[in-house]
Formats: sequence, structure tokens, C-alpha cells
Amino acid sequence: MVAYRYGEYQDGPDPLAPPYDVRAALDEMGDAILSGSTPVHALRDLLKKGLPGAGDRRGLDEMLREVRRRRRELRESGRLDGTLERARALLDKAIGQERAELFPDPSDAARMREAELDGLPEDTASAIQQLSSYEWRSEAARRTFEELRDLLRREVLDTQFRGLRDALANPDPAAMERVREMVAALNEMLERDSRGEHTQADFDAFMAAYGDMFPEKPRDLDELVDILARRAAATQRMLASMTPRQREELAGLINQTLDQAGIGDQMRRLGDALTARRPDLAWNTPERLTGDEPLGMGDAVTALEELADLTQLEAALRQDYPGARLDDIDEAAVRRALGRSAVDDLEALRRIERELEEQGYLLRRRGKLELTPKAVRRLGETALRRVFASLDAGRRGDHEQHDAGSAGELTGSSRPWHFGDEQPIDVVRTLVNGIRHRSGRTPSGGLRLSVDDFEVAETERRTAAAVCLLVDLSYSMALRGTWAAAKQTALALQALVASKFPQDAVQIIGFSNYARVLQPDELAGLDWDMVQGTNLHHALLIAGRHLDRHPDFEPVVLVVTDGEPTAHLMRNGRSAFEWPPSHETLELTLAEVDKMTRRRATINVFMLAADDRLREFVDEVARRNGGRVFSPSAERLGEYVVSDFLRLRRAR
Repeated sequence: MVAYRYGEYQDGPDPLAPPYDVRAALDEMGDAILSGSTPVHALRDLLKKGLPGAGDRRGLDEMLREVRRRRRELRESGRLDGTLERARALLDKAIGQERAELFPDPSDAARMREAELDGLPEDTASAIQQLSSYEWRSEAARRTFEELRDLLRREVLDTQFRGLRDALANPDPAAMERVREMVAALNEMLERDSRGEHTQADFDAFMAAYGDMFPEKPRDLDELVDILARRAAATQRMLASMTPRQREELAGLINQTLDQAGIGDQMRRLGDALTARRPDLAWNTPERLTGDEPLGMGDAVTALEELADLTQLEAALRQDYPGARLDDIDEAAVRRALGRSAVDDLEALRRIERELEEQGYLLRRRGKLELTPKAVRRLGETALRRVFASLDAGRRGDHEQHDAGSAGELTGSSRPWHFGDEQPIDVVRTLVNGIRHRSGRTPSGGLRLSVDDFEVAETERRTAAAVCLLVDLSYSMALRGTWAAAKQTALALQALVASKFPQDAVQIIGFSNYARVLQPDELAGLDWDMVQGTNLHHALLIAGRHLDRHPDFEPVVLVVTDGEPTAHLMRNGRSAFEWPPSHETLELTLAEVDKMTRRRATINVFMLAADDRLREFVDEVARRNGGRVFSPSAERLGEYVVSDFLRLRRAR
């Protein structure tokens, strides 16, 4: 028989534990949402900070800091004219060596050669072009000039194909012929692709023949085009970043070198094809490098290529554009800029985004991120905990009405039995009392109980209530910084009724220029309305219909606002706005207050501003209705509303 023994895993972190706590991530989002943020911004802020309890995992903000630091380093890495500077130096050296060879020769031929050297153009490219057919008398000068041409060939080809510079370090006619064959084959492959004739087998054959020239190891033609286009665009940006004189000289050197290598036409065909395929790249956008060290063309193009990558990566990491998602971040760009570990960090962030959706907390509907009812319930519980944490301990039980009656729900507590009690006997506590009181045992070994040992289970009698919370959504709520508190209060009240008073019928109504019923699952993502108007008249109309649908329920009406009514609903259903409030607006709103009074519904108003007109209006409401007026700070709004609701429930 096989025996198994189970115990705590001791060999490091639990291999079955999830890499993050999805509920903790939701709670992190909840803190932002309860402070007035939207789900989209809350998720973005979570991903920027990083996952709670994720150890060394980086968030988007830390990656963004690293990207910006790398950009600064590249900008300060050197100057773009290093190849021009070195080419001029080698050219001057070759000319000087030739002059030194000619000077001792008294012949007219030597003087003719000196005159030819004196007449060279100032432009480096033109001077090199003219010296291409010059017959050098100095062997040292000829070697220097060949060194110059080799330098240009390596640097120019390296600006087009990363890695060819080292391959062409030693001039080899066979190597250059292979480069010409590769460029021709590449152009042919691109043309076949434009006609729809290219296959993956064609690409595989190309890479089998020339793959050593592409250290990036592209997997298909699209990836190869992306690599070549980004480098070609960086070359164009290098030229655009130079002075006009430098640009003209370097462009001349590039074209001259490619023509001398026999691939000028092919490279121009390739450049046109790459531009047509990737017009989105910044082909002629100048870039400023401020370092003192002169960079070769290949190194300068590499720096500019990386700068372009970092610029795009920075925009993606900021995630501050409409519809931004982590899938927009190019994983290859992250790997190139920040290394493999950053790719793992990015994947961890993507997993938390996916898990929040897969576990039913987030929902994308028509590209918009929304919280599900499951997430809203959790946020409501969080809001409710915040409210109760601020209440005095002695007031936390005020929401229940305890009565010693036969009807009602069990409360979980008990009390000593009194003559006439009809509550059920709490058997367990009764037996415990018998043992504790040592009432003695019967001769048969049983337990003897006395009257004082008996306890009964307490019950509470609850009445159902029709609850209406009217929340001001007008623009002024955001301006005064009270909107977040109002949203948190609505979530807390919704959670309280759902958990403690499920028999109640709660309706939350938002109002600005119009009023509307707010569903529980839209509360967390709710935002204020950037419109004019505080249409309490419309909100009371909707609340009245809710109370009328529950005539046997006790009516509870709570109003949260920061301004007097400035809009009302006209007969045609349109909203009429006027400030200061018109006589008609006030008259219609107070008429709805009177209807609430006839329904026996007490209206308690929570003022979030101290305006004289608002105070006059709510005083009139209190006079007509008999309700109470509160003036809490935004931080204590939830405490006031929940406490008042509990007081009303207890009184009922």
C-alpha cells in the first residue's frame, strides 16, 4: 500500500502560487476609482506603478525612465560627422604623402601633378572622385587612398546592412561580388512579393544563401523589410541632421562609393522599395546629437535607429492616448532597448490585464474598458469598509433593530430566557451554561439544567425600505473636488443595502441637466457630466416613481448636491436651464418635494457647498418636508450618508 504525506513546501517559493494577486490588483485599481478615477485610468495607473507584491517586476513608469535615460545617453554619445572628419583626414594625409614624393623631383611632370593636386575641389566627395583616376607616385599615398576607399565602402554599406562593416574589413573582390548578388536577389524578391508571387520558401532560400549578412536573423520577408527600412530611415535622418554643406558632402560620398562598388542602381531601387513599404517611418526628421566624440557613419546610423526606436517606445509606454493597450507596445523594441528581463516584465503586466478580464473583473465593450458587476461589488465592499472605519465603534451596530419577538431573522447572538419568550432555544449555549454553572449530573450520567442555564436565540424585525439616493453629477462637483466622495458614497450605500438589507429596493439616480437611473455595474466607471444644469426636479420625479412602485415599503430619500436647482423638465421633455434659478424651476422642484411629503418620504439633504442660495433652498425643503440638512466635508460624506440611512432603518 502506498502512503502519502503532505506538508508545507520548503524548497523556495510555492511553484503553484500565481505570480500576482488579481484581487490585490483590483483593490489597487479600486483605490484610484474610489478617489474619482475611471476604470481606464485606474488600470493605466496600476500598470504604470507595477503589480502589488510583484517584487522586482518593473512597471511602465520604471521602463519609461530607463528609456529616457538611454535616449539621453545616445544624444550625448557623439557627433554625426565622424566619417566626414576621418575621410578628410585620410584625404589630406594621402595628398601630403604625394606632395612629399613629388617635391624633390624637378621635372615638369612633377609640377603638373602638383598643379593637379592644387586644383582639387574643396568638397571631399568631389576630390575623392577626381583622385579615383589619379596615378599616384607615392606608394604610401596610394595605400592611404585605398584605406580611405575601404573605410567609405565599409561605412556606407554598414549604413544599409548592419554587420557588413566587419565582413568587409579586408577588401576582397569575391566578398563585394557576393554583396552585389545579395542586393540583386533582395530586389528581385521584393518585386516578386509586390506581384503576389513571393513564398516563404523563397525567403528561406534567400536566407540560406545570405543569412550571415543579417545578424538580426529575420524570420520572414516582412521582418527583413522592417529591419532594412528602419536602418535606411535612420540614414536619411542622419543626413537631415547635418548642415547643408555636410549633407551634400556625405551624400556625395555615399553615392560615389555605391557606384564604385557596382551597386548604386540596385541600392537606389532598394531604397525606393523600402520607402514605399514603410512610409510611416520618420525618413527625413532631423535628430540632434550633442556629444564630442566623432561617430562613424555606421555607428551614427545605429544611434539614430535606436533613438527612433526609443521615441516610439516612449510613446507606447506612456499609454496616454485613446484606446491604449499593452498589446500596442512592440516587444521587439522593448528587447532591443531594455533587454530580455524587460520583456518578461511587460509580459507580467499583460498577464494581469488579461487575468482581470478572464476572471470577470474587467470587460471591454466596443473598445471601452468597463468594470463588471463582480468588480463593482468588491469596490462597493471596499467603500463600505472605508465608511465604517471612520464611524465610531459605538455607532456601528445602529443599523439593526433588535426586538425580542417571534418573527424576524436570527442575529447570531443570544440572551437569557425570560418567562413568556417565544424565541427558539439556543441549545449549544444552554448546554455550555449547564456545564459552566456545574448544575450537577443526573444519576444516569446526564446533565442537569436549571432555569438560569437556558438562553434563547435573538431575532431582529426588519422592514423593507424603498431607498432613493440622488447624486449631483453636474460639472461643479468636479470643480469643487467633491465628485469622488459622491461616487464612493453611492458605491458604499449600494453595497450596504445589497449585503445587510437585501429586502430593500434601492435606486441611485444621477442628475445634471437631466436625471437618469444609475445601474450598480456602472457606478464605478461613472463620471461627472460636463454640462450646465442641476435638474433636481427631474431626479425627484424619477425617485417618486420608484417609491410608487413599492407602496408597502418605507420610503428613504437622500440627496447629495453642491448647488441649488438650476434646471427643470418642461412638458415636451426638454431640459430648461437658467442661472440664477428661475421662479419656475424652484416652483416645480418644490412641488415634487411636497409630493414626497405626501408619500411620507423624508428627504434628507447633504450639502457639499455653503452657497447662500443653496442654503435657502434646502432650508425651504426641510420646512416643507420635515427632513434634515447636513453640511459634511467631502471626506466625511460617506460616513454621514450611511449613518443617516442606518438611523432611518433603525427608526423604521
